[in-house]
Amino acid sequence: MKSYQFDEYGQPLKLFETDTPSPQGEEVLVRIDACGVCHSDIHLWEGYFDMGGDKKLDLAQGRPLPFSLGHEIVGEVVAVGDQATDAKVGDKGVVYPWIGCGDCPVCASGQEHVCNRPRALGVNAQGGYSDHVMVPNGRYLYGYGDVPASLACTYACSGLTAYSALMKTKSRATGRNLLIIGAGGVGMAGLSLAQTVLDTEIIVADIDDAKLEAAKQAGAAHVINTKDADAVKQVLKLTGGGAAAAIDFVGSGPSAGFGVGAIGKGGKLVIVGLFGGALPLSLPMFPLKAMAIEGSYVGSPQEMKELMDLVRGGKVKPIPVEARALEQAQQTIDDLREGRIVGRVVLEPAF
Repeated sequence: MKSYQFDEYGQPLKLFETDTPSPQGEEVLVRIDACGVCHSDIHLWEGYFDMGGDKKLDLAQGRPLPFSLGHEIVGEVVAVGDQATDAKVGDKGVVYPWIGCGDCPVCASGQEHVCNRPRALGVNAQGGYSDHVMVPNGRYLYGYGDVPASLACTYACSGLTAYSALMKTKSRATGRNLLIIGAGGVGMAGLSLAQTVLDTEIIVADIDDAKLEAAKQAGAAHVINTKDADAVKQVLKLTGGGAAAAIDFVGSGPSAGFGVGAIGKGGKLVIVGLFGGALPLSLPMFPLKAMAIEGSYVGSPQEMKELMDLVRGGKVKPIPVEARALEQAQQTIDDLREGRIVGRVVLEPAF
């Protein structure tokens, strides 16, 4: 098995070759066709989240090294354990990576993605920057129909994360408007899905004119460069007093601050991105604007099912995807960190 892994946080990924593992019990072994590269991979590789105020959240504990990043995985089952019942050799699917312990009340409620003892692939367990990945159970595979594998893999994170966040804004945005902050991979997925699952006017904001042009071509009704001094005023004018709902796919101090200023009375800001930083807030603004701020982390297995039903039904517009060889994993992380990528890059192993 060939994998691109890091054995020291923040240091370049290296090629490691090991024996291909054999599945046990309910496990299934998936030969990977494609794996998306997500911005959160950068934080995991660096070993911390920037919490603002010179504070860092340590991510470098409890993870075996060397380690394979990658949680947007699609592939084919090539071996199954002797107790596997939910998948068979030859099945193809998108892998749901946000796997919990399976034993706690949180998992029992269907919210595995927020389990306190996670086994998430590419985060806690070995991921998809490889030619194979071990999946604990075949129930975590979702069929993707006629969609190209290079696109299908993106639904495991960027698509699912966007879908879950959109559902959190549906009651406010329907029939009104939605502000999408950040036109990166997840933001573009949000723009695509919003046109399917919400009846709303979509405004996209970003600091990059190339990404804004891509968003406009992808269906945004309006685009705004947040570097403009009057960016918030532009939103207020377009919406008649402030956006009904906003989703921050960046998750930085400036992006969240822009979102707070741009939502109207009774509005809601959902923060998805993990770029980092802090946001000072005036507490009286919460009751005075009757506003809500909510975090959203990936999505549940049920939301994954709902999303993939839409995908197989041909109801989801594709996002821009660039395929690269698995050997370009480190270059792709560098490009993503420097903001040189529009849409999503996926890595494809050579067999």
